[in-house]
This record gives sequence, C-alpha cells and structure tokens, in this order.
Amino acid sequence: MSGDCDFLPENSVAVGCGAVSVDFLATVATYPKPDDKIRSTSFKVQGGGNTGNALSCAARLGLKPRLISKVADDTQGKAILDELELDGVNTSFMAVSKGGTSPFTYIIVDGETKSRTCIHTPGFPPMMPADLPESSVLSALNGARIVYVDGRLHETALVVAHEAVKKNIPILMDAERLREGLDDLLQLSDYVVCATQFPQAWTEASTIPKALVSMLLKLPKIKFVIVTLGKDGCIMLERSVNEGSSTEEVDVDKLLESLEMRKSGSVYIPTCISSSVTKLQAEGIGTVCGRLYVGTTENIPPSELIDTTGAGDAFCGAVLYAICANFAREKMLRFAATVAAAKCRALGARSGLPYRTDPCLASFIMQ
Repeated sequence: MSGDCDFLPENSVAVGCGAVSVDFLATVATYPKPDDKIRSTSFKVQGGGNTGNALSCAARLGLKPRLISKVADDTQGKAILDELELDGVNTSFMAVSKGGTSPFTYIIVDGETKSRTCIHTPGFPPMMPADLPESSVLSALNGARIVYVDGRLHETALVVAHEAVKKNIPILMDAERLREGLDDLLQLSDYVVCATQFPQAWTEASTIPKALVSMLLKLPKIKFVIVTLGKDGCIMLERSVNEGSSTEEVDVDKLLESLEMRKSGSVYIPTCISSSVTKLQAEGIGTVCGRLYVGTTENIPPSELIDTTGAGDAFCGAVLYAICANFAREKMLRFAATVAAAKCRALGARSGLPYRTDPCLASFIMQ
C-alpha cells in the first residue's frame, strides 16, 4: 500500500533491540575547561538510549514498537519503562534484573554551539541472550514489519536478527561507531543508517562516497546505506538491480560533487536531489549499480535551535516509519530530516519528537 494514504501503514509493528537509559541533561553557557566550576542554565532528566529514542519517535509517528533491552529493578529502571510505555512502546519483552543498576548517561549541552557531550555508564548486569527466552523472541517478532538494532547488546541482537532473517523480516541497523559484534549484524541487515565518521572508519576508504560504494560491495544484502552529516544533511546510496540505460561508469566522488552543486541555498525546508540509476565507480574499490541521493536539513533559526541530542535517533525512527509506509526514497529523506529538525527544538532526545498530527508533518502524513 502507498505511504501517501491518509491512514497508518497496514503493518506497523517495529521491533527494536538495543540501548535504553536515563539521560541527565545539563545545559551550560559554554563547555567547561579542565578544573572549571560552572553552573547549568537548565537541567532535565529524561529517557534516552538509541533504541529507546528511535522507538519512541516511531511510536509518536504511529508505529507499534516492541522493545527488547534490559534495565534493573531500581528507580531509574522503572522511570525508563514508564516513559516508554507512556509513548506507546511495548516493554513487555524487556528483561528486568533484580538488583544491579540501570544504564544512565550524563549529557552536557553547550548553549553556545548547541553541541553535546555524552558520558555513558552501562547497566549492570549486562544483557545476555539467556535473558531472552526463545519464546519471547518469537513472540516479539510475530507479525513484525521491521527490526531495528543499534549495535549494542550485540549477542542478544544477533539472536533477534538471525530469527528475523529466518522470517524474512527486514533489518535496519544504526551504525554509530565500531563495536564488538557489529560486523555480524551488518551482514544480516537490509538497511543501514550511519553516523558521519562510520563509513570511512569501517571501510578505510578515502572519501565518504567511496566508503558507501565499499559498504554495498562488502554487504551484498544491503538495499541502501545512509550517512547522516548533521547540519550538512545526509547522503544515501541505494543499490539497484537494474543497470539503467547507461553502461558507462561514473566516478562516485564526481557524481556527489555534481549533486551538491544543484542544492539551493535559498530553500529552508529539507530537500532531496538524486542521480539516475548508474554504474558508480570508486577508484581502487570497485563498482556498484545504484542511485546516489543528497538530502538537506531544515534551516533552523538560531533562536529555535536548542539541542542536537538524539537527532540521529529521531532520523532513524522516521526512516522506520517511512519504510513501513512505503515512502519513496526522496520523500523518506525529507521526512526524516523534518522529524530530526523538530527534535532539535527542545532539550533532550525526546521532548521535541513530533507526533503524527504535528503541523510540520502534514505534507507527509495526511490526517
């Protein structure tokens, strides 16, 4: 069914396995120097973690997320579960340890640059596959449209991912940085959203476009890979099974340059520019047949830009929705950028996440 219709996707169940936490967010005028003593200008306690944030976003957009993760039976663990459930995330598949501590993160938001610094303390005891009975895995995946993993809890995530592959449920992976077990999860994934530094770190390619080509060559199951670039938008490389009308190979770096030149500096809403399907060549790496996309961000006025914490998670949550709703790729990238921009207008990863009825989404989700 089309994502342009005025009701929810036919199958709106998304299963996520990965990080949840409590975030302690302190905004400061400027980031402190060593041995400084400063005061915060604002403070907020809120749920966090890549998977918790992405599924909260997806729930507000209209999906029915189910979360697989672990907390302790402490005050913070209860707060994590309560907040997720309030947003419509199914936490019945969560593991809750007796004793131990739930994950938490200290986040310092620089009021001048709007950047953030995160200091994470993992939960204890850590989640292991034994915490998730096979019956729970099967129940969580029953009727699911898509699975999301963020690279954490990799042993448990691999159990979930292998079962998803058996059931032909596509997997979206958030590849933030190099982690133990990440390669195995990437091999099972259908879609990948990467942080800026990841593609080159993982492939050792000299440029991002070359790295994206390398990823598609190394990961034959991948349908598309997106790299988010903060205020500079995103780049997506989508694999094509058809070779297009041209047999000529095009240098992927030069193609990106030509797409970048087509961007308009006078447009303040997210846009997307794409190439035709062509053979994309990366010198010294190889060639793939595909389409290259360049997505721009919303130009947020400085007075409205509050905090970028969790912007990438919001982007992933929107991509989850877009896949379930069968959005065209260009529409998906514009939609994800719009959702991420809304998030950046409030402190923390979740305060600014828009609901599907938000006016900023009216052109994407017809009410």
